[in-house]
Amino acid sequence: MTEQQYGRRAVEVGPTGMTVADNLARLRKVRGYSTRQLATELGGRGRSVSPSGITRMEKGERVVTADDLVAFAAVFGVSPISLLLPLTPTADTSVEITGGGTVDALRAWEWGIGRLPLKLSDGPEGRQQMEEHRLYGMPLWLQDHVRYTVLASTAGKAQLSGEAQVLIEEDRARYERETGESVDPDTFRNLWMKARFGGVDAPSVD
Repeated sequence: MTEQQYGRRAVEVGPTGMTVADNLARLRKVRGYSTRQLATELGGRGRSVSPSGITRMEKGERVVTADDLVAFAAVFGVSPISLLLPLTPTADTSVEITGGGTVDALRAWEWGIGRLPLKLSDGPEGRQQMEEHRLYGMPLWLQDHVRYTVLASTAGKAQLSGEAQVLIEEDRARYERETGESVDPDTFRNLWMKARFGGVDAPSVD
């Protein structure tokens, strides 16, 4: 971790801040920008950051504000989460999350894109965490959009869409890994659909 003076107080750049620094440098180089060119692009979008300021951000010597981060993401053509989380070589690589401890990269990214809580308890507490994650983590219209997109892709079909099957299989593998219990794939698919779509409205995958 590094510190910088922010006004009259020292601001500590934590693990997420250093991840942002690394991703900023990586994406700038991948996109072929010099610091001067990137500063010009940002200025054209109403966000003023000097070339030297960008250099300091990449070294973790200057805090990247929320507005800076979103502007960088817009210029690079990526989601803001692409700056906040590390691009790890494998899904089980350990990732340190500011305020959230250490988790594997897959869990960090699923949390980042809004699929799952960062950490999930067992039993009723875990179910409550999932409900609160959905309730507070995204607008209801987006939940409905995701829900009906999946429903539309499965309506009248004997099988789920390929994308949905991949998501379900990932969740089943994690469940078996974390609980040590094996579960029949068809049974798990139906439970997965009921958990997300409220039981009676869930399309059958029998």
